[in-house]
Amino acid sequence: MLKEFKEFMMKGNVLELAVAVIMATYFGKIVNSLVNDIIMPVIGNMIGGVDFSEFKVVLKEEIVATETVEAVPEVAVYYGTFINHIITFVIVAFAIFMIVRAYNKTKKKKEEAPAAPAGPTEIELLTEIRDSLKK
Repeated sequence: MLKEFKEFMMKGNVLELAVAVIMATYFGKIVNSLVNDIIMPVIGNMIGGVDFSEFKVVLKEEIVATETVEAVPEVAVYYGTFINHIITFVIVAFAIFMIVRAYNKTKKKKEEAPAAPAGPTEIELLTEIRDSLKK
């Protein structure tokens, strides 16, 4: 069983998948930083110095602790963070689209190699045999 597991782990597909997962994780972090640290501040500045991550709808106000009352945290819907995630998704999807598109172009070039010249069809061969038998 240990030998089978070792063979499974050493297959190219498993190793390629592991590398892809690691690369995707860090690619996601880079895109997150791009959106949160570069794109959203520029967009926020263009619309009046607004930070999208602070956009929220408060459902229940925060209650500060006193001697008689326990503290209750604020309950809110953070739709600004949701907007940031949508922009991040669009950027990642576009990047993956570009990678797949480039891969497909290289794949098509390999497939478009000239095919071997087609030989005579079955009907043509049978016609030749018939004609040679007639002679």
